[in-house]
Amino acid sequence: MEIKSTLTNRDGEVFDVVYREDDPLKDIDGKVLQGVHGYCFYGDKMVLVYAEAKGYWTPPGGGIEEGESYEEATVREVLEETNMKVLDQKLIGYQDIYEHKRIVRQTRSFCVVEPVGDFISDPDGEITAIKLIDPSEYKQYFDWKEIGDRIMERALDMHNIYKNE
Repeated sequence: MEIKSTLTNRDGEVFDVVYREDDPLKDIDGKVLQGVHGYCFYGDKMVLVYAEAKGYWTPPGGGIEEGESYEEATVREVLEETNMKVLDQKLIGYQDIYEHKRIVRQTRSFCVVEPVGDFISDPDGEITAIKLIDPSEYKQYFDWKEIGDRIMERALDMHNIYKNE
């Protein structure tokens, strides 16, 4: 599966994006594995985070720190941004973003989570709220076009499989 699209950043710059459902470490030469997002489910609800300074809702995620795998980064970012621990994680896919001078690779993972306490704030101070939503309502919060639709379709399929295991 490969989907080609574009993305416009907050500065109005448009970049080509290619989404794939394959090993994100394959063909990594010349690319920067930099970011993760966890499509997290607590029961039948999906977990979203809000960054007031950025003004939008998104699945929890962030950067990969030095020496960290994308799986470890997903677990850490989900905990930091939601105060929930990851009980199960599976790769959904990844996307390559063709910036002006580099290609950035970001992973997307399905996660089953549970709270470890009340959410207060994340260590970076960016996330100001979390919300549990009906996954069918995700487009009211974020719309990442065809790639986002495919990621959500896969996340919901993985969630259904998880619930029936």
